[in-house]
Amino acid sequence: MKRIAFYVVCVLAMATAAAAQEKMTFTGTALIYGSRMNTRTITEPFKMIVTGETSQADATKYLSVLKSEGQDELLDAIDSNDLGSFSLGNSVGHDLLAVIVDKDGGDTRIRAVFQRWLGFGELRRGLRSVDYPFGYVEIRVDPKTGKGMGTFIPAAKIKFNNSGENGRDTVVIEDFGTFPGRLMGVSMSGRRAG
Repeated sequence: MKRIAFYVVCVLAMATAAAAQEKMTFTGTALIYGSRMNTRTITEPFKMIVTGETSQADATKYLSVLKSEGQDELLDAIDSNDLGSFSLGNSVGHDLLAVIVDKDGGDTRIRAVFQRWLGFGELRRGLRSVDYPFGYVEIRVDPKTGKGMGTFIPAAKIKFNNSGENGRDTVVIEDFGTFPGRLMGVSMSGRRAG
């Protein structure tokens, strides 16, 4: 009986260690440009923890929802996902709802979407910014050093563009602001970088 209990403890320990290796953590500084009425530029430390990835089957399903029904239904379809979190400064992190990790050139590219922070004022007044319900992060890291940089769109609209560039269907991430923010001094720890 003790041998079986020891075996179960060893298996659980190995599974926990494997799960810990699967997690990727990204830290750095977000430079966010002002827009519209608030033109000040701010910097905040950020932290993104990736604990899972969107499968190819799910990505195809979500793309179909976006194409046929639009971004509101896409948000409904991915709203219960929890693939990690993204936080700025001391704010509570928002769940990552979709995460794609792939290779682009020699870099590892991580693209993530979450439901953004909505202010009470913009909801109450029905501002146009409410039509931009997503936050979008794209990070590129060198697989050898784990260092890189990225882009952050605090308020994004996701659209499907039929036969866009090169005659292929594309997904368009539209920024509510004047310029997308920058993620600088990005450092990755955890799971494989390559």
